Amino acid sequence: MPRACHVLRVFTRDDAGGNYLGVVNDPKGLDAEDMQEIAAELGFSETVFVDRQPGEVPVVRIFTPAMELPFAGHPLVGTAWLLDVLGTGHVASLLCGIGEVDVTIDGDVAWITTALDQSVSDAGDSDVPHRSGLPASVRAWLVEMPYEYLILEYDDPATIAALAPDFDALGEIFGTFVFARHGVRVRARFFAPGAGVPEDPATGSAAVALAAALVDSGEDFGELVIDQGEETGSPSRILLRWNPETASIGGTVSRDEVRLLAR
Repeated sequence: MPRACHVLRVFTRDDAGGNYLGVVNDPKGLDAEDMQEIAAELGFSETVFVDRQPGEVPVVRIFTPAMELPFAGHPLVGTAWLLDVLGTGHVASLLCGIGEVDVTIDGDVAWITTALDQSVSDAGDSDVPHRSGLPASVRAWLVEMPYEYLILEYDDPATIAALAPDFDALGEIFGTFVFARHGVRVRARFFAPGAGVPEDPATGSAAVALAAALVDSGEDFGELVIDQGEETGSPSRILLRWNPETASIGGTVSRDEVRLLAR
């Protein structure tokens, strides 16, 4: 029996670009192996399967083409937006592998809020960037989300644009987020070849990891606008705000089509 898959673009910029997401909101009869196969066939950075029962918090399972994730930003933001558009009733939170995340819809921007309780350590002595062909960074952190995110800060957005890392070496870390910052504007890229995503157009979880790193460095409060995706042909924009306890990521979403899956 065919089932619907909503194809969204999450974290769009001026109604263009964004990160593609598949949302299957009828997962009845699918096990984890089925879900992984569907995600691989669709080929998006992530595909989610939403199980919503009356009176219960919707349960979201998140798959890349290669693995299941306990948490990812653009799938949760996209799911929050879609449930609001479908008019299935008010959703205050979503349940994923790390627990509940709060949901807010503010005009055309969907937000999720999660706890900042990640482990952060200095990664200045890591040899992964050097072996990957990345230049020396200004600052470097390792954030457990719970997978390891390597966060590298550079001075110049042009440096970010010119990076051409060795994906085999980068595959030793779950994800590598590189950024340059000028005031509240950030130019960023994210690589996760080990998860089947060589370069991601927009990465909400990496924005949360960045907030955790900045809090660990003494920036207890802040807001940033993160532009990502130029190199993949999908310019994207993530809104990030944080305090010592929580981080919120938000963005605009567009629905491109509804596909019928064969299973």
